[in-house]
Amino acid sequence: MGNCNGYPSSATTDSAQGRQQFNGGVTVHPPAAVPQPRSPQPKPRTYHHTSPNSSGATIGRVLGRPMEDVRSTYIFGRELGRGQFGVTYLVSHKETKQQLACKSISTRKLINRDDVEDVRREVQIMYHLTGHRNIVELKGAYEDRHSVNLVMELCEGGELFDRIIAKGHYSEREAANLCRQIVTVVHNCHSMGVMHRDLKPENFLFLSKDENSPLKATDFGLSVFFKPGDVFKDLVGSAYYVAPEVLRRNYGAEADIFSAGVILYILLSGVPPFWGENEQGIFDAILRGHIDFSSDPWPSISSSAKDLVKKMLRDDPKERISAAEVLNHSWMREDGDASDKPLDVAVLSRMKQFRAMNKLKKVALRVIAENLSEEEIMGLKEMFKSMDTDNSGTITFEELKAGLPKLGTKLSESEIRQLMDAADVDGNGNIDYVEFITATIHMNRVEKEEHLYTAFEYFDKDKSGYITMEELEHALKKYNMGDTKTIKEIIAEVDTDRDGRINYDEFVAMMRKGNPELVTNRRRK
Repeated sequence: MGNCNGYPSSATTDSAQGRQQFNGGVTVHPPAAVPQPRSPQPKPRTYHHTSPNSSGATIGRVLGRPMEDVRSTYIFGRELGRGQFGVTYLVSHKETKQQLACKSISTRKLINRDDVEDVRREVQIMYHLTGHRNIVELKGAYEDRHSVNLVMELCEGGELFDRIIAKGHYSEREAANLCRQIVTVVHNCHSMGVMHRDLKPENFLFLSKDENSPLKATDFGLSVFFKPGDVFKDLVGSAYYVAPEVLRRNYGAEADIFSAGVILYILLSGVPPFWGENEQGIFDAILRGHIDFSSDPWPSISSSAKDLVKKMLRDDPKERISAAEVLNHSWMREDGDASDKPLDVAVLSRMKQFRAMNKLKKVALRVIAENLSEEEIMGLKEMFKSMDTDNSGTITFEELKAGLPKLGTKLSESEIRQLMDAADVDGNGNIDYVEFITATIHMNRVEKEEHLYTAFEYFDKDKSGYITMEELEHALKKYNMGDTKTIKEIIAEVDTDRDGRINYDEFVAMMRKGNPELVTNRRRK
């Protein structure tokens, strides 16, 4: 999760340590002994490559069962979304014509045992939790020679914030109803021995466009099994929503309640409680723990709502309210004291800006990631070889310190230590080649001028030096992110000189400003 190494690390042994996942790509380091779920699940698998079994069927290396071609059962349609390892498609069942979503994870990108373990655990957890009203249902998991395909129910009702903004009228009672569904998911997960670890608004979708559609939790890629008393130390989550004890590397399931509390704060005020110009600034604000209840709209929000937010955002996890206690809080209950009076209109406009900025950044970051050239990776390979002076296949801190200045990189000792910590995923004091490539792509990707320019050019199709409304609309629609309102909101937020378009300087300023999407990473010490 970026340069988080400044925080004190607990001496407690992690009972189920996760591996690192940088935004740049490659990954390493899974649970030692993951507690097994308490329901039927695939048996533990061996880590062979694809091989035939006694009946002649080829066994997949990820799911450890006979390979199946998902396309013999489903017809693939348009792309719905894209993540680090895979793409989600609209699919329809050939016989029943039922429309579903299929998350297709490229096995080529699952570099090692730990990546495989993560995908397998995601499948196990989804099967384990399936059947709950507010959790997306996994219909089936298939593996072929190229990918693991998770077929699940299709959520057509859009993202959490989009629904709120589209309604226009929005009250404490509606915020309570949404938060109740989110915390119901948390309560269900915790009672089933699962910690979600990445609760954020983007991971909650409405099943349908119906007014009374249930809200569904959709992404369990960072989730883990746990037993009471287990302590985790790997740094996971998304910047605005991460609990302070996660930053301190010593946490349990209470961290999910904190993340849900951040979502509730945003539902009521339109802005996150902890803000910073960059990832580090957000983390510092979370650790300081000061929560603003004096600015608008808080003076007009009920004391009962504020009481619940405070209890969910307690710095000390031992003092934090539990999921069951949240659901029993007087403000949260269905017949509770949450008012139906509309919230301040400014809440909706702030929420629009918060959401719109994230959407443009998501597309821009994706463009940067997709445009890293072979030459750039070759360059990183040569950098690694030049630093690995004893040809051991790994770089020590001393080799890194000696090698970076030769490459013209001016970093202070603490910055070199940050790079070392960020790259040394398995915590053995050395960086291997895969760790080096991952970390350097991760560090360079957004800050490097040519990457930012590549992303800007992607939007600026006519090479005018400006991103216009039309160009933004075209780019966002390609990724299913744009409607006219969203585009106007983005322009209004980013266009500081108010000329109705985004120039390069405005684009760069936006990309370098506090960015939650840089951080769904895993770090372990």
